[in-house]
Amino acid sequence: MSLAFALCLLVLFVLAGLGAPIALSMIVSAIVFLAVKGQDLGLAAEQMIQGIYDSFIILAVPLFIVAANIMNAGTVSERLLNFCIALVGRFRGGLGHVNVVASLIFSGMSGSAVADAAGIGKIIIEMMVKGGRYTGGYAAAITAASATIGPIIPPSIPMVMYALVSDTSIGYLFLAGIAPGLLMGLVLMAMNAWLAHRRGFAVEEPVPLREFPRITFRAFPALMMPVILLYGIYGGATTPTEAAAIAAAYAFILAAVFYRSITAKSLYAVLLSSTRSSASVGLVIGGALIFNYIVASENIPGTVSGAMAGLDISPLGFLIAVNVLFLLLGCLLDATTIILVIVPLFIPTCRMLGIDLVHFGVVTVVNVMIGLITPPYGILLFVINATTGISLQAMIRNIWPFFYALIAALAAMILLPDMVLWVPRLFGYQG
Repeated sequence: MSLAFALCLLVLFVLAGLGAPIALSMIVSAIVFLAVKGQDLGLAAEQMIQGIYDSFIILAVPLFIVAANIMNAGTVSERLLNFCIALVGRFRGGLGHVNVVASLIFSGMSGSAVADAAGIGKIIIEMMVKGGRYTGGYAAAITAASATIGPIIPPSIPMVMYALVSDTSIGYLFLAGIAPGLLMGLVLMAMNAWLAHRRGFAVEEPVPLREFPRITFRAFPALMMPVILLYGIYGGATTPTEAAAIAAAYAFILAAVFYRSITAKSLYAVLLSSTRSSASVGLVIGGALIFNYIVASENIPGTVSGAMAGLDISPLGFLIAVNVLFLLLGCLLDATTIILVIVPLFIPTCRMLGIDLVHFGVVTVVNVMIGLITPPYGILLFVINATTGISLQAMIRNIWPFFYALIAALAAMILLPDMVLWVPRLFGYQG
């Protein structure tokens, strides 16, 4: 490791430790590296601009953000929630099941865990705590846990970022996320059912079956969004980026024309919020592109691959070791940083060991999503705390059963790659 790279890492961790935005930390540390190396400082801006403008795939990120924000601004989320209540709300712990199923459905529209938690999650928490049926800590914990499914079932913003750094097909990554996302939903519902019986949660008043067709009809246009997205991508009609544009347009048509639940003023607020979120993500991606250039110039991936080859580690042993590392990093770093900065270090080793990059990508995204609910960082815990006022202590006390359930699901994905790759192979994937 050169002196320049050592100083680069020192500046990165010091700034991040002081609370500076991770994008700013990466950009400043990159400039320090270039200055010590005696290279042109303008190289940082060149790498950022060229990397972003050469990657058409990145355009999908702001478009999915717009689609999610429009869904949350209108009555779309409420209609989907009523559909979920009619579907699974009649069982013990019913609103907990509704929480998970709503996340499964909404994940097919937003691609973002934060959008899920801050939007439909806030509504379901208010329903769960009303009348003291559930404690605030439990409602917030299952909401945070179920929100992690958002970026697993397609579309997925983190998978777009992984595709950017690994040169992997977004279409096959999206397909590979379907079975793991459903598995995460099942383990969370199983844990909720067990806790509901153990703690004696009340059984909700069931929605009459005669009401189900009407409720389904009201939610049907929104339920069609995932179908339109998947058909567009896998039917060959659109690229993933074009599908993101269709998702944003369809969300607007639903909210403005079908449901008439969004005004010009609220649309302006949605676009403003989406612009800020997209700019924030764009800066992180730009900082990561600079940092990846530095890592490549220092031949860090080659050094890591050589070290792994010297250890004579098996593919399964490598996967387990890397996932333990990612779980530990998830306690301290946000998901975007891990995907854009840390993951590229291990891609060459995956290729050397014959590990399928689609399988590795899905497992990685699931891992870093679990990091979103892992104390002390746990960004989803902070988001729910900010939107509902429920204390972090109460959430942390209740999050552990759901955390362990998700870890069990992650272990199954690592040990059974065919479970992850089954759906992509149905569509012709040869990996």
